[in-house]
Amino acid sequence: MALSIYITAFFIDLLIGDPKNWPHPVRLIGMAISNVEKRLRHIFKSKVWLYFAGGILWISIVVTAGLVTWAIIHFCYGIHWLLGTGVELWLAFTVLATGCLKDAAQDVLAPLRTHDLSQARLKLSYIVGRDTSQLDEKQITRATVETVAENTVDGVIAPLFYLFIGGVPLAMAYKAINTLDSMVGYKNERYRELGFVSARMDDLANFIPARLSWLLFSLSACLLGGNGKSAFTIGWRDRYQHKSPNSAWSEATVAGALGVQLGGPSSYFGRLVEKPWIGDSIREIEPEDIVQSIRLMYLTSTLALVLFSVAYFILIQG
Repeated sequence: MALSIYITAFFIDLLIGDPKNWPHPVRLIGMAISNVEKRLRHIFKSKVWLYFAGGILWISIVVTAGLVTWAIIHFCYGIHWLLGTGVELWLAFTVLATGCLKDAAQDVLAPLRTHDLSQARLKLSYIVGRDTSQLDEKQITRATVETVAENTVDGVIAPLFYLFIGGVPLAMAYKAINTLDSMVGYKNERYRELGFVSARMDDLANFIPARLSWLLFSLSACLLGGNGKSAFTIGWRDRYQHKSPNSAWSEATVAGALGVQLGGPSSYFGRLVEKPWIGDSIREIEPEDIVQSIRLMYLTSTLALVLFSVAYFILIQG
């Protein structure tokens, strides 16, 4: 039953993404993070104690997300198995982001195709943390491809990985880890101490999925008729060309598959950050590379589903 729920959830997400008006657990997690952060900042003032507060924040949010998810599913199954199955399927669907990642990338691509850079910058600002106000067409395209590559890991591969290991509660706990990192895991003055634990734990949670993405993206490039060899070799060569220990694994592999360079200097919160280049500039990046990155993401996500399903069947059902 569990295997069929996970597979069904994957394809529902693939088809409809995240409808904007539907309730979503990640929004509740985000609200909880904001509320707990405010309370902790009232209690802990010094930098040393803010590290401790960050640990409390992480534990309280992640454990609560997992336990509440387990309790809801258990309660619904206690009423009727059909209700339990429906709720478990819906929650499994919400931890995946293949569809919404595609939609977000296409929202940037559409104005790029009509050379409406102001609209493209606006759409890009919804999905990246950098300053988009002065980006040109190539920089917008590069940032979008990077987002698709990086978020294939934490939006699809990693949630699937934890879904198949520990069911929906563990997958929801992972989404809490990822949301914590996206909200407080910054190395700026406000979050350097409070967000330290969240940033490090997100690195740990994505360690295996990021490295799997290197292999799966490389295989996808081969199957789609792209440069699989370059994806594999550049993914390995440039795997640490990023401040994150995980991000470059997928970004470098996609850069190699497309024959373009990603990375480079970017502006964050009004400060220019010197980031290394990833990949080889065999050709100039162009908007249609966003389409190619989406295709790579779709096939890589499907391969991850197949891999985890086979492993699950052998280890659990076998």
